[in-house]
Amino acid sequence: MNKFSLRLFIALLLTSLAWSSAYAVEPVEKRNASSAKVQSAVVEDKVNVNSASADALAELLTGVGPKKAEAIVAYREANGPFKVVDDLLNVKGIGQATLDKNRDRISL
Repeated sequence: MNKFSLRLFIALLLTSLAWSSAYAVEPVEKRNASSAKVQSAVVEDKVNVNSASADALAELLTGVGPKKAEAIVAYREANGPFKVVDDLLNVKGIGQATLDKNRDRISL
């Protein structure tokens, strides 16, 4: 192998290594571990409002941030599980518009 071929080989190898590290994908195990609590409450793009954490509710429901999600969990803990989706209207900060946006995402 002459010097030019060796230099070309090294250049290609270094370029390949640079590209592979720049576009590295996070291992599946790490991704799954970080979102395990959210996934446990989600079934087929639905979130169970009777078992989901406040973090999961805030992440998965449109128009529901951390404070509204905490209010849902607090209401659930004080009054027991939601029996129908419309029971969410009893939670302070959850109105008809928010409920309508999320109706298809909510399970009990």
